[in-house]
Amino acid sequence: MKISINNKQHESQAVTLLELAAELQLPAKGVAIAIDNELKPRTTWGETTLQEGASITIIKAACGG
Repeated sequence: MKISINNKQHESQAVTLLELAAELQLPAKGVAIAIDNELKPRTTWGETTLQEGASITIIKAACGG
């Protein structure tokens, strides 16, 4: 399915947000994901299904100042 990740088009086979995180090899900690500007708690990633055309924002924590 075609989705948008951080304003870039992406083709994915993932059905859930958890599968997408694994597909993108996101780290286990320090990552937040929102779908259509709605933040999704990590505990719900396995049950959050992706829809064609979804706008996904991925934010990774960074150390430093």
